[in-house]
Amino acid sequence: MRMVLLGPPGAGKGTQAAMLVKEFQVPHISTGDIFRAAIKEGTELGRKAKEYMDQGQLVPDEIVIGIVKERLAQEDCRKGFILDGFPRTVPQADALQEALRSLGMELNAVVNLVVSEDELVTRLSGRRVCKNCGATYHLQFSPSKAPGVCDACSGDLYQRDDDKEETIRKRLEVYNNQTSPLINYYEKTGLLKTIGGDGKEIGEVFTAVVSALKETK
Repeated sequence: MRMVLLGPPGAGKGTQAAMLVKEFQVPHISTGDIFRAAIKEGTELGRKAKEYMDQGQLVPDEIVIGIVKERLAQEDCRKGFILDGFPRTVPQADALQEALRSLGMELNAVVNLVVSEDELVTRLSGRRVCKNCGATYHLQFSPSKAPGVCDACSGDLYQRDDDKEETIRKRLEVYNNQTSPLINYYEKTGLLKTIGGDGKEIGEVFTAVVSALKETK
């Protein structure tokens, strides 16, 4: 199974990816992880990426796709992969298609996890972090025993700036503007599988994703 996983912040991509890895026995390829690995290993592309990142600049597409292609060429990807965080734009999708073609591969599916903005805001804005030990809680889904107090060390819990509603809505707006053309792109290829996540348990979403993917085989 060779697939791309799309979805806004808070949609549950990481959780679903971890379960899909076990289901299909293929690696989860997060662009953040492979960037860090390339930089740590000191590969040529990793060094180039670090130069841009150290200057606070976006890493050019040709370097990003180069790092992704290096990872996809590794032995553990021969049976498939779950690509998370890439592509983000139509040019990147075109570049990915070319890279896969050069490796003798093609995508089987693109799964788009869809969750309403209000539910995403609820999920993300409810997070609280301990100032002392960094433990995380959620006001609705995994609250601390005593409000505002960490169960582990009794430290104060706080809301990070990234988790405030105004910031979250801006992040979602950027994601939607950036990704909408990409969703249309994959819809035209027939690869897109849209899975709704509103009001559903993690297991329900997973079952729907697996069912949709198995239809592609």
